[in-house]
Amino acid sequence: MRILLLALLCVVLNASAQNTTIKIGLLKYSGGGDWYANPTSLPNLADFCNKNLGLQISRDIQEVEPGSGEIFNFPFVHMTGHGNVVFSSSEAKNLRDYLISGGFLHISDNYGMDQFIRREMKKVFPELDFVELPFSHPIYHQKFEFPNGLPKIHEHDNKSAQGFGIIYEGRLVCFYDYQCDLGDGWEDQKVHKDPEEVRQKALRMGANLIQYAFNN
Repeated sequence: MRILLLALLCVVLNASAQNTTIKIGLLKYSGGGDWYANPTSLPNLADFCNKNLGLQISRDIQEVEPGSGEIFNFPFVHMTGHGNVVFSSSEAKNLRDYLISGGFLHISDNYGMDQFIRREMKKVFPELDFVELPFSHPIYHQKFEFPNGLPKIHEHDNKSAQGFGIIYEGRLVCFYDYQCDLGDGWEDQKVHKDPEEVRQKALRMGANLIQYAFNN
């Protein structure tokens, strides 16, 4: 399984030279949470990464369920929402297999999913906890520099934005942005009416996530 995903990542790294198209996934989970929130965010992030990282990411974002074998076709899977999340035992096992085989999961709390995603990711990695990543972590120092960690996109509880990770055998397999709303920042400007400077910070950080996931 790891060999298959590593082969896929090799395709990603050579995508520009070979003019191939990379697909990224949107996690369609159960539990009632709005996994489909922010419909314009990933196409916009794909455009930004293609322009600034020289990639060939498709704007046709594919929905993928955590228990599906199709998840192994995506080097990067994004997850968002405001509410409940539920992984069955088989979904948790499949998601774990995907992540330890070389996949990468980005979770963006759209406000309200924190208690649920922490509970459900414990099913995936019962032996591990989310840890707050230091500002020196490479994910903040890819194409774009974020010396102070995550940019603050939207305000909710007067808390600082935090970036958490799950690290399996020394490798960051899941990045979780909390009190930040990166996904909101990637949306069309008319949706949230964010200043362009804020949107650009969100897109740059998103590009760092993509670049890190594709190279680690």
